[in-house]
Amino acid sequence: MHGTKQFSLQSQRGVSLSGLIVVIGLILVVGMFAMKVFPFVMEYRAAKAAIRVAKQTPGSAMDQRIAFNRAADINSISSVSMKDLIVYKVNGQTEIAFDYETKIPLFTNVYLGVRWVDTTDPSGVIPEAPAAAPQ
Repeated sequence: MHGTKQFSLQSQRGVSLSGLIVVIGLILVVGMFAMKVFPFVMEYRAAKAAIRVAKQTPGSAMDQRIAFNRAADINSISSVSMKDLIVYKVNGQTEIAFDYETKIPLFTNVYLGVRWVDTTDPSGVIPEAPAAAPQ
């Protein structure tokens, strides 16, 4: 015969108040982090799209830089300008790339450093920039 189970407060399960506070705190920290980083990710994605638009522009490297500049104005891209673009040729085809870093302020004197890199080259390789001449 099976007996009936007695339930007491000791055997009940669930989330305690302290556990709930910890989980809510973690959600808030992750949410604040995401809100700080999200605008920079969106700007990076806009810059990626802008170099693809610039690559499709016929003409010289300067024409492609100007096309990027127009797309940057429309999409409010401020981290990369047309002077920062790396324009190079691979197998006779023009490729465009950018490589920049941002410091994202998290709180007080804590920053998140992120390096943003992208290229239109299918291989994903960006040539090294020539070294500056010594002065």
